Amino acid sequence: MGLLVLIVIVALIGGGMWVWPFLAGILGLSSVTDKSGALRHIRQLMVTYEISPGEVETTYLAPATIDAATTQRSKGDIAKTLFVYLGAIFILAGIGTYIGMFWGSMGSAMRIFVTLGIGYILLLVLVSALHENRYPRAEGPLTIAMVFMMVGGWLVFIDEVFPSIGNWRNITLFISGTMAVHLGLLFGKYKRTLFAVLGLFFVYGFMQVGLDILGMSYAHIAIVLGASLFLVGTVLEKTPRPVPAELALLIGSFWLNGGLFDVIANATAPNWASLIIGVSLVITAYGLHTADKYPRLIGLGYLLGSAMLYAGLFDLVQDTPIELLFLAVTAGILYACVVLQSRAMLLTTVLAMLSFIGYFSAEHFVDSLGWPVTLVITGVIFLGVGMIAVRVKRAI
Repeated sequence: MGLLVLIVIVALIGGGMWVWPFLAGILGLSSVTDKSGALRHIRQLMVTYEISPGEVETTYLAPATIDAATTQRSKGDIAKTLFVYLGAIFILAGIGTYIGMFWGSMGSAMRIFVTLGIGYILLLVLVSALHENRYPRAEGPLTIAMVFMMVGGWLVFIDEVFPSIGNWRNITLFISGTMAVHLGLLFGKYKRTLFAVLGLFFVYGFMQVGLDILGMSYAHIAIVLGASLFLVGTVLEKTPRPVPAELALLIGSFWLNGGLFDVIANATAPNWASLIIGVSLVITAYGLHTADKYPRLIGLGYLLGSAMLYAGLFDLVQDTPIELLFLAVTAGILYACVVLQSRAMLLTTVLAMLSFIGYFSAEHFVDSLGWPVTLVITGVIFLGVGMIAVRVKRAI
């Protein structure tokens, strides 16, 4: 069972490395449809990863040398990497099988050793690998396995040594703090991105539970921790490690806005909260857009923000004399979509306009043949105006 859980965790973490780019591709966040779009996307990547034009020129002018060196190095590393992975898999399989078969017959000391003890053995192996700097590809799996075994080991240790402790908050506080210290020391010594990400996870887990013990509400905890994580992301932007910065900005923004949503919903109504938070997300995405940073966050912010904006606005104007205000707002945002070239917000805007037209037709023009004909004629007129505008622009 322990081995199965470990495999699931590793699969989920590894899956995130390809699900995120795949999702970005589906949403069309890069907006690469022509040469100008490709150049704009390249510029965003250069700004995000702090790549200078000189580095691009060097890479472009010497592709054959770089590719040859990479190919030669990769061929030499294939066998070593394969055997390292196979060895790690069989070791973990043996440990998991042994624990599953003999767990019931083990004493307390043995249970602690095969969980917490192995976790610290993996920590020593990881430190040795980091010190030698010879197995960089094994560092990630070793770190995940070490964290998994140590967290499970500390749970087993507390259950075996202090079985009377039933307060899960105190247990979570202790384990989160202990793991945060371990990973913080590792990051301070070896400066690995994974240590920073996992360390922040346990630090914020510690603060979440600590503030909960102090009696703070979930909404206020989310606001405080989300805002602090967003600030951490802005600090990480200035380091040569943009991936944790992007992740911190993503989680911090949604954590903060989730707390604000609860506060606004309790003070007013959910529709107002949806409208205000939607506008906030769109503005945040626009700020990143003008800075030419993090195109994936820009698209996701436009997508979710506009969806919340439309949901809240429709609920506010439905069955009121200003229902058509919704169509006017979507038309204005449609213009913004064209200017910003955001396919993510264009998707929600088109769906919102079509849904509203369908709703409005069903409510006010049931069994009226003239209304759908009017819609079709209006659509043809707009298409004609659009084609004329394109031709005029080309002529100019």
